[in-house]
Amino acid sequence: MVATKQVTEGSGWCNLKYISLLTLTIQNASLILTIRYSRTLPGDMYIATTAVVFAEVLKVLACLLIILAQKQSFPDFFGLLYSSIIGQPWDTLKLSVPALIYTVQNNLQYTAISNLDAATFQVTYQLKILTTALFSVFMLNKTLVKLQWLSLVMLFVGVSIVQLQPTGGTSSSDKDNQSVETAQQLKESQSPLLGLVAVILSTLCSGFAGVYFEKILKGSQASIWIRNIQLGIYGTVIGLIGMRVKDGHKIDEKGIMFGYSILVWIVIFMQAFGGLLVAVVVKYADNILKGFATSLAIIVSCVVSVYLFDFHVSGQFLFGAALVISAVLLYGRPQNQAKPGSEKLTAVAKV
Repeated sequence: MVATKQVTEGSGWCNLKYISLLTLTIQNASLILTIRYSRTLPGDMYIATTAVVFAEVLKVLACLLIILAQKQSFPDFFGLLYSSIIGQPWDTLKLSVPALIYTVQNNLQYTAISNLDAATFQVTYQLKILTTALFSVFMLNKTLVKLQWLSLVMLFVGVSIVQLQPTGGTSSSDKDNQSVETAQQLKESQSPLLGLVAVILSTLCSGFAGVYFEKILKGSQASIWIRNIQLGIYGTVIGLIGMRVKDGHKIDEKGIMFGYSILVWIVIFMQAFGGLLVAVVVKYADNILKGFATSLAIIVSCVVSVYLFDFHVSGQFLFGAALVISAVLLYGRPQNQAKPGSEKLTAVAKV
């Protein structure tokens, strides 16, 4: 009887791990592919800074609903919000730093994805592992083993190989002339250099903000939902300021929802709720599982980009991507070096 119960529990845990792997893979790949697709469609282009603000607002609303469901009472709900946010102004103020950086990062991602193929962005964005590791060493005094340092070198080399591949060259030309002409116009409107600079700056933001947020969480009793409300409030205010400064004239002229469609709202909902979903799922995922999810997301992005964006997969890209995938898997292997709970903190840092 005991043996049967242990087998059942083991089977349930195995199923949860597979569900976690599938969820993380879909979340990692689908958001990038959807943003890329929304930025390549013909017609009126939506203003990216407005999408960032709407995502922050939805994230705050989602976290508020989660806390309300936990408390099941409006007095307890408002009491917790007051004591955690208004009642601790200095503690709340500390969240303004990662909120600012995450807002900048979100805007940089739109710039990067608008100028890089989804597969190229997905591979290059894995530099966030390198930046997070380096910031962890300097800010949290973490120690990396030799295998992890080797994987970081492999990661940098792999990304460099991908970025140094020759641009241009579409895949076969059995497509109609209109499709080829549209693809050519899209490539001409892109700036790979701007995309590369944006994605590198985005990985730096991701690394610093993630480690900074982890440091705050380690010395705090507040729940992750309260922390994300604090982040979201600051993120919304900072996003509105950035939206006004960067695109104020365009918004005054065309409206805040100019170019919005069902697809744009899907992108916003995925940005807002994708991180919350990962925060729930990630407790069932260890380092190796998350590494597999990232690797599968890169493969999915490459395959979909070939069919959806006419992406040409060269031998140089495959070699560089293989190095990046190997580095991601290798970096996640020595789990005994991580302090208990640190992986969860990092994983939910940007929810």
